[in-house]
Amino acid sequence: MAHGSRLVDLVHERIEDFLAERSSILRSISTDLEPLDAFSRRFLSGGKRFRALFCYWGWEAVRARGFDPYATDGDGDRFPVVSAASALELFHAAALVHDDIIDSSDTRRGAPSAHRLFEQLHDDSGWAGSSAAFGRASAILLGDLLLGWSDELLDEGLSALPDRASARAARAEFMRMRTEVTAGQYLDVLEERAWLTKPDSEQRLRAERVIIYKAAKYSVEAPLTIGGAIAGATSAQLESLREFGLPLGIAYQLRDDLLGVFGDPDVTGKPSGDDLREGKRTVLIAIARERLAPGQRRLLDELLGDPELDAEQVGMLQSTIRQCGAVDEIERIIAEHVARATAVLAEAPLSRDARAELGSLAKAVTRRAH
Repeated sequence: MAHGSRLVDLVHERIEDFLAERSSILRSISTDLEPLDAFSRRFLSGGKRFRALFCYWGWEAVRARGFDPYATDGDGDRFPVVSAASALELFHAAALVHDDIIDSSDTRRGAPSAHRLFEQLHDDSGWAGSSAAFGRASAILLGDLLLGWSDELLDEGLSALPDRASARAARAEFMRMRTEVTAGQYLDVLEERAWLTKPDSEQRLRAERVIIYKAAKYSVEAPLTIGGAIAGATSAQLESLREFGLPLGIAYQLRDDLLGVFGDPDVTGKPSGDDLREGKRTVLIAIARERLAPGQRRLLDELLGDPELDAEQVGMLQSTIRQCGAVDEIERIIAEHVARATAVLAEAPLSRDARAELGSLAKAVTRRAH
């Protein structure tokens, strides 16, 4: 991805400019709001920016004018899509803040999660009441703030788009994504608790449904179609972006599920086996349950979701999942979905340069180690 680093820089600059404007509003209200400013910047300072990249290349795939990373005469043309790509990053940050509260996660990218940061602020300041309750409440509000800001940032970009039909189409894609990912998040929470009452024959299908709506559409498909819509995509072009984006998004999340169980904490920034402690009913777990003998399956069910799992128990579960062949099957499914996605690019009515970049992105998001 030759242009990836420059695109990330453009998104970073847009986010920084936007946060500077919003920070002045917070400061005008009260200096007590400084943590909201500081923590929002902290959670927007890193990350892989995959959603922003997919948004940009969805736009370029339709626009088909080529990319000069250092040209300044096209800044006005790029403003709507760079703003939309940046809005996706704010939306993602909001989702992560809320997700960490839901999962009671202590860390994010190797550092304390938002609710833990606010909890520490409460402890250090000697304030009254429960630091844990303050941490959760404050992080919820931070996530809400980032969610609202993502909408404002998107609107700033779309207001500069001359083609109002394209602006309305992009807004509709964004709103659909927002509904779908919230629905997917609820389904994820539901599966962790309702699985016991559902037939074993439905476990994989229900886990696949969570992947599609919580992750696949939101991580890849929606960013592509938002970018394409901004460029005035035809229905055929949007359909090609969807046909590429959905299977790739599924592969992306399946890789994430493997990392949630087997990832190196020094690389992922999360404790090893974190998904096991959180009780995530992923496709990986569903496949393992299909393959395990009854006794092993009962043990998996008993231990999965125990936040006090020690390293030995995590290692035992990792070994059980790997030895039953579930990991190999997930790797096969990832490869099949990547092949399905890249096959779409061959005949898609999209620009040649963008198809090449999207092919490179497909490899990057499914072969990553974090």
